[in-house]
Amino acid sequence: MSSPGITVDDSCLGALQELKSRREINTVVYRLDEPLTTVVVESKSNLTHEEMLEALPANEPRFVLYDLHFAAADGARRRDLVMIFWIPDGALPAHKLAYSSAHRVLRDVLDGIQVDVRATTLSALAYDELASQAV
Repeated sequence: MSSPGITVDDSCLGALQELKSRREINTVVYRLDEPLTTVVVESKSNLTHEEMLEALPANEPRFVLYDLHFAAADGARRRDLVMIFWIPDGALPAHKLAYSSAHRVLRDVLDGIQVDVRATTLSALAYDELASQAV
């Protein structure tokens, strides 16, 4: 899968399928390789919300697929697949540009994502904030 300059490694789709079909993982973190041309899987984990936030680098962008479990306004238990585009203010401009291009490509390749969130601060990824966007 590709776009001019950016490709998505096949392992990215495999990680999405694993996240959708198995309970062993609820978080997949993607990154761009060096020289910022291919999206690859950085990690697959079963993390609490706090652990997921702690896993985000302070000054480097990442993409995160997160299986968010929450209660809807009517009290019903729900789960949505959230794609987080983490692009902290302290990231290098060249990385911000490359990750912005890669976000579009990755979003087109990965299906089944119910919520797409772009965040520059951890407060934008607070549990309540994500749950409110998922409703």
